[in-house]
Amino acid sequence: MNVASGAGDARAAGEADEHPARLRVGIIGPGRAGTALGVALTQAGHVVTAVAAVSDASVRRAHEHFPAATIAEPADVIAGADLVLLTVPDDSLPGLVSGLAATGATVGGRLLAHTSGRYGTAVLDPAARLGALPLALHPVMTFTGRSDDVPRMRGISFGITAPDPLRPVAEALVIEMGGEPVFIAEENRGLYHAALASAANHLVTLVTESCDLLEAAGAHDPARMLSPLLFAALDNALRLGDAGLTGPVARGDAGTVARHLAALRDAAPEALAVYVVLARLTADRALAAGLLAPPDAERLLGVLSGALR
Repeated sequence: MNVASGAGDARAAGEADEHPARLRVGIIGPGRAGTALGVALTQAGHVVTAVAAVSDASVRRAHEHFPAATIAEPADVIAGADLVLLTVPDDSLPGLVSGLAATGATVGGRLLAHTSGRYGTAVLDPAARLGALPLALHPVMTFTGRSDDVPRMRGISFGITAPDPLRPVAEALVIEMGGEPVFIAEENRGLYHAALASAANHLVTLVTESCDLLEAAGAHDPARMLSPLLFAALDNALRLGDAGLTGPVARGDAGTVARHLAALRDAAPEALAVYVVLARLTADRALAAGLLAPPDAERLLGVLSGALR
């Protein structure tokens, strides 16, 4: 990987090694994501030299995965690195960057990469004004802290945002970690992250809620019952899009939907509003795709409109 000016020291340090452009990597916030990315970069030939860890769990994680790295203050992590991973929670990222810039951390010429889906590179502007090379590298994966986190990164997408001169650097880093870079413009990061959060986080909520309802209905192993159905539905959605819609809403079966609403009102009123919102969205998509006839859609939406009164 031919990295810009910030990696000159790393190239010199790596001349005697097999990797042609070994980077010294620092990690600020070695949580699940930061640890997984650090390990992936290590496997690609780079070296994690220092870690800034606060909690006991983070310190233990750093010692376990990066035994040769020193535990240091953020400014010292940056000073000894060519590439710094800022893998802190989204809400902490702006304050961290502003604080580093305000305290005069030696960010100039160093690649500064965060892994937040929410932000592009604008959040790194305080450091970029001091010469840092900003990158946003968001892995589209959920990390659990288990040993399979790194193997699961193989082939996943990374939403990357970078200035044009640094885009090849971002792409190269992602490829080295086994991922596929997908460029997301700065102004689209909010929409990008909302889509991912809706798909992953809300899916978990929907599935666990369905398991609870099935258990209340007398099913002894809801997960086993749902598993084949959900895998088939997910496969249909990813392969066929709206053409994969099935069920009473897509068919315009207003009577069945009314029965669902009555059952939820009695057994799980907290789930009723969610069902109505999703059923309306499903009906809209089915109508637009030509799967639902307008008269059937009108009857269905009439049932749904009265559900929350």
